[in-house]
Amino acid sequence: MDKDFMAIALEEAKQAFQENEIPVGACLVRDGEVVIRDHNRTKELQNPLAHAEKLILDKAQEMGLKYLQDYTLYVSLEPCAMCAGSIILSRVGRVVFGCGDPKSGAAGGVFNLLQDANLNHNPQLKRGVLEEDCALLLTEFFRNKR
Repeated sequence: MDKDFMAIALEEAKQAFQENEIPVGACLVRDGEVVIRDHNRTKELQNPLAHAEKLILDKAQEMGLKYLQDYTLYVSLEPCAMCAGSIILSRVGRVVFGCGDPKSGAAGGVFNLLQDANLNHNPQLKRGVLEEDCALLLTEFFRNKR
């Protein structure tokens, strides 16, 4: 099941790639149904905070979904510190990500906010789902930039 939902996040990442955005995609799932899906839109929105995860969590708040304990967030790249903080404050129940981010990852890459015992919420965490596919898309994107 995790692979199926990560494939949807990867579809969103591919859409970001086509839009010349850093190819990160995500989807929010509850009871086996995708509730919200999106991808990075920092260039489109002229907003450095427009990461896929944050856009999804903002939409969830707009829908009146205050706390998300019963939801799983799938994201193609390990969340950064900003997104990890948003995940914690939104109390997402579970986070599944594709490839790690050794430069800015906050779920084990550089540090691990999502499992820091000092914080008031720690989602379940699963790493490496469709990892190679997610990493390949990012590698291709940045190779084309150089």
